[in-house]
Amino acid sequence: MAREVTCSMSISLDGYIVGPDGGFDWSRPDDEVFQFSIDEVRGVDVHLLGRRLYETMLYWETAEQDPLLDDKELEFADIWNRLPKVVFSRTLSAVQGNTRLASGSLAEEIGRLKAEPGVGGIAIGGATLAAEVASLGLIDEYRVRVYPVLVGGGIPFFPRREQQVGLEHVESRTFSSRVVYLRYRVAH
Repeated sequence: MAREVTCSMSISLDGYIVGPDGGFDWSRPDDEVFQFSIDEVRGVDVHLLGRRLYETMLYWETAEQDPLLDDKELEFADIWNRLPKVVFSRTLSAVQGNTRLASGSLAEEIGRLKAEPGVGGIAIGGATLAAEVASLGLIDEYRVRVYPVLVGGGIPFFPRREQQVGLEHVESRTFSSRVVYLRYRVAH
C-alpha cells in the first residue's frame, strides 16, 4: 500500500497560517496541543517543506543546545532531527541536518516517495508548497488545528483556486485551549 500524503498546519479561524504582519505567535500551542503535534510527527516517514518553512524550522537543528528547552521541546527536537526532510526551493543551494534539496518536480518526488516502503506518511509543510501539491491532486488528507482567532489576512492555508475537492470527515477534537482539530480525507 502506498504511503499517504498529509497536509497538517495550524490556522486562524479566518483561514490563515500567518497573519498580515508575517507573525504566527497566535498559534503557539499549549502543552496538550504540542503533545498532539509531537505524536502526529511520530507517524511521519518524510516531511516535504518549502523554503520559508525550512528556514523557520532550522532552529530545531540545534535546539537541544538551548538550556531553556523543556522536556517536550527536547522530545520534538529529537524527533524532528531524525526525520528525513526534502526541501523544495529555487533559491537554496544547500540545506542542513537530515535534509536534502529536491532533485525532481513535486509530482516526481512524491511519486518516488510513495513507492518507497514505509509505514509512516509523507507530510507537506508550507502554504505555497501545500497549494502546489493540492493543485496536482496529490494530498490524501488534510489535518487542521483551528485557533480561536481572526487575524484578518496574511498567507491562507487553502489555495484560492477554482477547484472543488470533496472531503470525508475522519476525526474532530476540541482541546482545552479551544483549539479545534479537524481531519479530512480527500474523497476519491
